[in-house]
Amino acid sequence: MNIPLLFGHSCNYFIFMKIKFCGAAREVTGSCHLITLENGTKILLDCGLYQGGDDDGRSVEGSTPAGNPMQGFNEKWHFDPKEIDFLVLSHAHIDHTGRVPKLVADGFKGKIFATNATRDLCTIMLMDSAKIQESDAEYFNKKRKNLNDPEKTPLYTTADVYGVIDRFCSFNYEEWFHIHPDVKVLFRDTGHILGSASVNLVIQEGDRSIRLSFTGDIGRPNRPILQDPMPMPEADYIICESTYGDRIHDSAPNELEQFLQVVHHTCVEKKGKLIIPAFSIGRTQEVVYILSQLHFAGKLPKIPVFVDSPLAVNATQVFISHPECMDEEIHRYLIDAEDPWGFNGLTYVRSTEGSKALNNIDKPCIIISSSGMMNAGRIVHHAFNNIENKRNTFLMVGYCAPNTLGGVLRSGAKSVHIFGENLQVLADVVMMDSFSAHGDQEEMYNFLSNQKATAQKIFLVHGTLDRQEKWRDYLQEQGFKSVDIPTLGEEITV
Repeated sequence: MNIPLLFGHSCNYFIFMKIKFCGAAREVTGSCHLITLENGTKILLDCGLYQGGDDDGRSVEGSTPAGNPMQGFNEKWHFDPKEIDFLVLSHAHIDHTGRVPKLVADGFKGKIFATNATRDLCTIMLMDSAKIQESDAEYFNKKRKNLNDPEKTPLYTTADVYGVIDRFCSFNYEEWFHIHPDVKVLFRDTGHILGSASVNLVIQEGDRSIRLSFTGDIGRPNRPILQDPMPMPEADYIICESTYGDRIHDSAPNELEQFLQVVHHTCVEKKGKLIIPAFSIGRTQEVVYILSQLHFAGKLPKIPVFVDSPLAVNATQVFISHPECMDEEIHRYLIDAEDPWGFNGLTYVRSTEGSKALNNIDKPCIIISSSGMMNAGRIVHHAFNNIENKRNTFLMVGYCAPNTLGGVLRSGAKSVHIFGENLQVLADVVMMDSFSAHGDQEEMYNFLSNQKATAQKIFLVHGTLDRQEKWRDYLQEQGFKSVDIPTLGEEITV
């Protein structure tokens, strides 16, 4: 592929390369890191949406928790979008890509580099994100009680997304390519979601060659569907995630047994609904795959299963198109002519009317709906209609930022605030972090262990400060020389 090269800004010269942490600094969402070369060329790694509150970092007065330091994050930049030369994406999750349409709308004119699967997922995910924002803004404005309050506007619209897709240049894993005469890049599979990659750069500055790697989100070995994470090439500087840097996940056998127990207790004993908040990309396909295995093994109770997410329907088609990202188990499953994401009793719900109809079902069923943090999308409506029924269970299968509805439920709250109403939490809330697509402390260390001899400095991002501090201490105990936890907007010279 011939890639048009954009050159740095000749009026800006630096003695050394700089890294500026413009998102996911002591936070778990909003990934965004700016690399400025000595000649002024600017490379952005990720451009994610902050997903930490009811209003996802918007600045509408009264819409985010009081004192939230991230209020207004999504509407402002720690750089000038017009000056960014290249954008490189680690993977398609919205907290890593969700502000790309705004970046383009605000003046970015460069190319966007990603893996092939990430490009395909972004096509549907960014459009879905825009539709959700448009819908939420319309609902908020219709329902706002005080007409003197400012109206909510979407961060970007579906029209803005159309200007993004043709900027993508996509590549296979393990294929070095140049984005600039002095910068080459390699994507290597991290096993987090379909198409996820570490971003490995080799930057030539005069006589100096700098190896800088960004882990993106580190996946887990021996999980269904995806290939295991592959260690990065040896690097001098590493930007590393920290989501579960303080803990060890449950093992897979315990996970399957616990999952079956939750299904049986909710749907057979209590005769209620099992509602699973799950991101449309990755987590939904994994949950459906496990249900599919249970169904074909004759272990799943004869109850209807609904995937209530148009995005999940489209994403599953993208999964089918990228077998290069999948492991041997899925390939064998496909050879046996069993559909990993389909079985009798499973229904994919696209329409809004179909989603609303699920609230009228008064019999046992399983509903899988997005978003996984319960901060937006159809899952919020399912929570509103089902949280006060003690027959029901909400099964939390992944990380939720503390200020999201999912995070509040995970904290053990006895009541929640949804759509302006205070509701009692009478349904059971069960956590299963073993489903997480993020590696735990031991898994992330194994991923990084080949870097001990070369890494001059590791910068921890994408994690809450308490977990980052434990992850930093652990890495230093294991022999890594220098591990820093940068703050939002901090710029470091290397």
